[in-house]
Amino acid sequence: MLTGFVAIFLMGCTQEQQNKIGREIQNWTGTNGVLEFYAGDKLVRRFIHIDKLSTAMGTEDGKPRPYRYGYGVLDENLNMQADPGEKKVYFEVSDYAGNYIFFEGPR
Repeated sequence: MLTGFVAIFLMGCTQEQQNKIGREIQNWTGTNGVLEFYAGDKLVRRFIHIDKLSTAMGTEDGKPRPYRYGYGVLDENLNMQADPGEKKVYFEVSDYAGNYIFFEGPR
């Protein structure tokens, strides 16, 4: 019965509202995100176990800033595992940064 109610509720929502609900659920449950940076075609930096990337907002005007930020484990040896000594760190990604990709971790 609950599933039917949820389905009827979502049918009444616009696509943007459905996307927003999905993002809010993901923010609550978290994702296992991976953020990779490339210099040309070479992988040069990777962060793993990222819950989410957030858009920075101005404190005075409330407008979005040209960068994203988050927390993740710096995968120093690029093996897709949080090895001993690899710690969770804060990072920022500029909108003007070169080649990077964010995706859900495969493990």
